Amino acid sequence: MTTVKIHGGIDILRLPVNEEEHLFPPWHLKYTQSHILHSKCSRSENACGDNDADSCQFCVFNRTLDLPHMPDMVFPNNILTLKYEDKAIIEFNALDALKRVSNGKINLQLACAEAWKESRSESSEYLEEKVKPFDWTFTTDYMGTMKGFDVVETSEKIDVNKLKQKEKILFYHDLTLFEDELHDNGIAVCSVKIRVMPSSFFVLLRYFLRVDNVMLKINDTRLFYEFGQDYLLREFTSREDKVANLRVSPVIFTEPNEIAQYLPITKSKCHKLTISEKSNVKPENLATQIESTSTLGTVSSTTTTSTTNSVSM
Repeated sequence: MTTVKIHGGIDILRLPVNEEEHLFPPWHLKYTQSHILHSKCSRSENACGDNDADSCQFCVFNRTLDLPHMPDMVFPNNILTLKYEDKAIIEFNALDALKRVSNGKINLQLACAEAWKESRSESSEYLEEKVKPFDWTFTTDYMGTMKGFDVVETSEKIDVNKLKQKEKILFYHDLTLFEDELHDNGIAVCSVKIRVMPSSFFVLLRYFLRVDNVMLKINDTRLFYEFGQDYLLREFTSREDKVANLRVSPVIFTEPNEIAQYLPITKSKCHKLTISEKSNVKPENLATQIESTSTLGTVSSTTTTSTTNSVSM
């Protein structure tokens, strides 16, 4: 742990960034994980300048997103990176996920806003502030940040039966990108999980929204890769329904894996992501720096365990 001095003589304890890297040829996997985004500029009382080469994270997010409000918890250092040799990169990070949120420049009126107002009349002051041309649920259809892939629509689906087979898990991790409790009226959370098996790896990027007494929504992006192939399959689904339409126990409203099967699909698309023959991706092409894989070994067998028969992780 290190102490960082900011303006006004305030000391902020900044947790170190945890990171882990593994090589599963031809893929190099890396994640970083650390503290939430500061609530104000850590460099200056007047915020970092637009041209500052070394702007703090708060100012970078604030300037890039141009949102009236950011989620309660944003994890700028929670990043999952998958690199295919030097040819292609897939990355999952909070900044790019929040770029897909409708901001004040778009005149957006959510369908559930009036119902939420009626059910939360005691929060009228908060609601009047939030329900503006701004998506206060932070809904995102983010599917990852990619470079070096040729993306085409396909009718080929992820083989669910393969994911249900019992295999050792060589590597697993779960990262939260951002989370907001909607002023104690629900939750909006975006997270990414990965598990690597001897035959394949599977990634689930999920945005889960629950507006209490009003509606539920789940945007899922699933990535599946079989070792030996030169492509990945990506499936995106959006599920949504009003609470009034659901004939299930409210107990499972807080469990995305359980409630998902009861929410009708409103949007679905499948893509094949093929490694481009002409691509030559350098680490600096994306937000994170990816170190050379030459010194990495395969994952230790001490991290292995058994999978469950689930495709949702």
